[in-house]
Amino acid sequence: MQNNSLYAISPIDGRYINKVEELKEFFSEFALIKYRVWVEVEYFIALCNIHLPQLKAIDKSCFENLKDIYRNFSESDALRVKEIERVTNHDVKAVEYFLREKFDELNLSNFKEFIHFGLTSQDVNNTSFPAMLRDALSKQYYPNLENLIDKLKELSTEWADIALLAHTHGQPASPTRLGKEIRVFVERIEVQLNQLRQIPYSAKFGGATGNFNAHLLAYPNVDWVAFANRFVNEQLGLSRSQTTTQIEHYDNLAAMFDCLARINTILIDLSRDFWTYISMEYFKQKIKKGEVGSSAMPHKVNPIDFENAEGNLGIANAFYGHLSAKLPISRLQRDLTDSTVIRNIGVPVAHTLIAFKSILKGLDKLIVNKDAIDKDLENNWMVIAEGIQTILRREGYPNPYDALKQLTRTNQKVTPETFKEFVNSLDVSDVVKSELLGLTPFNYLGIK
Repeated sequence: MQNNSLYAISPIDGRYINKVEELKEFFSEFALIKYRVWVEVEYFIALCNIHLPQLKAIDKSCFENLKDIYRNFSESDALRVKEIERVTNHDVKAVEYFLREKFDELNLSNFKEFIHFGLTSQDVNNTSFPAMLRDALSKQYYPNLENLIDKLKELSTEWADIALLAHTHGQPASPTRLGKEIRVFVERIEVQLNQLRQIPYSAKFGGATGNFNAHLLAYPNVDWVAFANRFVNEQLGLSRSQTTTQIEHYDNLAAMFDCLARINTILIDLSRDFWTYISMEYFKQKIKKGEVGSSAMPHKVNPIDFENAEGNLGIANAFYGHLSAKLPISRLQRDLTDSTVIRNIGVPVAHTLIAFKSILKGLDKLIVNKDAIDKDLENNWMVIAEGIQTILRREGYPNPYDALKQLTRTNQKVTPETFKEFVNSLDVSDVVKSELLGLTPFNYLGIK
């Protein structure tokens, strides 16, 4: 079978690969192996720096050559690891054996027993995966989301003065401004984004069951907790969980997935709102030459970008939900269920990036149809009833709500003339009448 996207099982590796190819650097099998090599090499260097007797003879000038193993990690290196894994049937052990070969090449054979010294596989996995996610969010997720936020801010400024009929419960409501409605989503996203940035990238590093049993037995005079904290927090740039079983408890990772899902939920809400505005003809869409909206109806220009985004965000949230619910649960000191699940952390990120790009594409197509927006305002003069009855309340007018309810709930359409007649019939001063008659659906907009 040919190695191309036509044969991909997942659309993120097939149909959508050009939208998420940059994520291969963080979430592919190649990336996972490379991150494991990084952890193992840096761990060995950290051991050398605490002056263990058996490592005193090492020439520290070799450290740059060791770092080159992961800095220059190649496809042929990854294939060698996979070749070893076919024998070991253990992915992390295969990385250790690969590094043993590299140590031989660098004339460091005398020190290769300190590769993976005292560690269990999860010390490597539970530092690699949070580092992968950290780097992917930093280099891809945050910049793409910031691009989307910037676009929304731009549109909210551009549309700041466009009066818009609001809808609550699907019914006409007090008018608003189009730009303000966009700012609602900006604020919601930025609040969650700030929360997301506060969540630590937690990592487990403590030996077979988290107690440094082997480390302490071999070197009882070393403060292994302090060593691990320095290594994980400073050298790897993560946040070491202090008390664990064999695996990271994943609570902070679950919090991160929950926050990522909330941002997606906000964007689903945004996508549905724009879809609805398009269906109400508040927006027209730019037509790209050659594109087809419907295979049967030539007149249609479907809001496919917002639909694509909604679908991808939903898929992402399904993954985030399972990751968040499953990963913090492990039988006793560990079971293997986390291992197969955590390999999928790149899947929801990929679907999310596809959605970001689809929303941006959809926003770029929008053309405000002010005629349709204004027509709806003109046809719904009853929405200024709230303003009229509030002024009447201020003036002590008896039962203004009931008076306005009787006017606005009749079957007769409320028009500017109807309101004028109603206002002129009120027993209030001419000054108040003038104030009321100045109200329209186009200026009853509240704060800007």
